[in-house]
Amino acid sequence: MTKKFPSPFVRRNEDVLQFGAAVLFLLLVALYAWLYGASLAGLSSSSVVLLLVAAAVGGYMAMNIGANDVANNMGPSVGSGALTMGWAIAIAALFEALGAIVAGGEVVGTIKGGIIDANALNDPAVFANVMLAALLAGALWLNLATALGAPVSTTHSIIGAVMGAGIAAGGWDLVNWATITAIVASWVISPLMGGAIAAVFLYLIKRSVTYRSSKTDAAAQVVPVLIAVMAWAYATFMLTKGLGQLYKLSLGWAVVGGGVIAWVVWWLVRGPVSVAAQRLDNSKQGVNALFVWPLIGSAALLSFAHGANDVANAIGPLAAIYEAVKVGAVATKAATPLWIMVLGALGLSVGLALYGSKLIRTVGKEITELDNMRAYAIAMAATITVIVASHFGMPISTTHVTIGAVFGVGFLRELLKVNYAKMEQVVFAGHPGDDRAEVEAYLKRFEAAEVSDKKSMLADMKQRAKAHQKAGGAVFAKDERKALKKAYKKELVKRSTVLRIVAAWIVTVPATALMASVLFFLVSAIVD
Repeated sequence: MTKKFPSPFVRRNEDVLQFGAAVLFLLLVALYAWLYGASLAGLSSSSVVLLLVAAAVGGYMAMNIGANDVANNMGPSVGSGALTMGWAIAIAALFEALGAIVAGGEVVGTIKGGIIDANALNDPAVFANVMLAALLAGALWLNLATALGAPVSTTHSIIGAVMGAGIAAGGWDLVNWATITAIVASWVISPLMGGAIAAVFLYLIKRSVTYRSSKTDAAAQVVPVLIAVMAWAYATFMLTKGLGQLYKLSLGWAVVGGGVIAWVVWWLVRGPVSVAAQRLDNSKQGVNALFVWPLIGSAALLSFAHGANDVANAIGPLAAIYEAVKVGAVATKAATPLWIMVLGALGLSVGLALYGSKLIRTVGKEITELDNMRAYAIAMAATITVIVASHFGMPISTTHVTIGAVFGVGFLRELLKVNYAKMEQVVFAGHPGDDRAEVEAYLKRFEAAEVSDKKSMLADMKQRAKAHQKAGGAVFAKDERKALKKAYKKELVKRSTVLRIVAAWIVTVPATALMASVLFFLVSAIVD
């Protein structure tokens, strides 16, 4: 199929067209809210205006969540080549919207994470101003982070914003500092846990499939098990998180339900996978093809769960404002009308469609090179980490977990690259003065050998190298030593991208808190 490129006009004016579409969407959001707001009996004109502004800001926040956060779900699949950018955006937009509308919950928490004490804000007007300032600050920060190519936590963005606006409204005692401490701790725990689990999964795949001499036979046995493990993890994840707003299920029962689904999936896929594996090339690239559909399914499910959970970061404060202007109440939990749920769902999809490709590209291609097996390890790490953290009540960020998993995969690749360079050094040392073609042929046999055979081959080479050294021969030529030294230093994770992302994580909460505190005073001055 011929790839269609945008017209020259679209390429030249892409930024303007995207901005125009975003502004048009927000105007339509305000009109949409007005149709419902105007029908609310007893609302003053100022309350209607506040509701329309809040709806537009809520739509703006939802757009930025879609643009920034959805990259966590789709980035690895796009980076590995399992999905094209166009299909990734289409699938994510559909499942984000479905998750938000179907499983977003009829009641949402208006103050994310219990970050401030709502009882201290007994004036509904002040509370509405706090929520509006927090929404705008969180959205502005996400917009900036997306422009800079930094995937950040949307949950932490709104938490920091609510904290800052709350402090401006009621002082430092309003903040739950224990929650803030737990969030700060999660900055370290989340990426480390995600990175460790991803590295373990990838290494297991390498040992059980790609390090085997007959990769297709190994894949026929192992890949159905890996797909079943993924089915278990995602079924458990969906039962606890994806559908958690509709029905509360204990982790134990979710694990059991996930196990049943995993067994059914294994039973269904083992035959087709075995047949497909035998048709593939006996190579790493060939085996990679077996992970395409599991990755597409996982990306869709993650998007559904994300829409169900993180849409509350946009519609929670909006629902609080709606409750405040409608009944004059300060609500830590608020009923969410369907029109607000739809607004949030559309905002996620529109933001993703307009601006999501930049962060998807950052996560999928600009940190480290990904293939389907690496993307599988990342998806598993993100899902299992969220399940474990939810069980122990740890306030982790899925963004931090996913990016940490990408880091873990990249750094494992670096470690294995260095180890392989050291193995090559041993082989060269065991073949001093031999013909280059003979050495290269031996290296090919070494690379294709089973892990156990590699160990015996290395032991033999070490003995040969020692014998040669005792005879007084030089093990390496000068140019060979330089080549091996460069191999040790080869970096497969882009440090500049890592530093940019980590810096954005660290400043998210204080930055949004500062912005929200300033915006609270501006909003209060305008409203009053």
